Amino acid sequence: MSLRFNKESLLAYIEHVFPQMKGEFKIEELSTDTTKVRLNVSDRHLRPGGTVSGPSIFGLADISVYMAVLANIGFEALAVTTNCSIDFMRKPSANADIISDCKLLKLGKRLAVGDVLIYSEGSSEPVARASLTYSIPRSL
Repeated sequence: MSLRFNKESLLAYIEHVFPQMKGEFKIEELSTDTTKVRLNVSDRHLRPGGTVSGPSIFGLADISVYMAVLANIGFEALAVTTNCSIDFMRKPSANADIISDCKLLKLGKRLAVGDVLIYSEGSSEPVARASLTYSIPRSL
């Protein structure tokens, strides 16, 4: 299967569908079964205690799988998260971007499943691990 988007066109599509996300993310790598996405961490992503907030980490995991799915199926804004399990394992640095490594495990007609490891930039130990399932609308 070939990709429906390259990194630039996928990010442009995401920012068009979700204009509130403009400038938040950068796609570092994109293939048929993997994505590597950077969250440009700023003060709005931090929580008390000098760490990146859980919702920001979840958002990176979620958008990483969404991008992996869309890269394969094309324009389908209504593909939605149906399940997520996330483990927060270490305190991410407040002074570094966080980066996801997403592996698309299954891409079926109705469901897609992905695993995501999230790291603070410069660290080899993951700060979080997530597994997500997406529902793909019937129109495909």
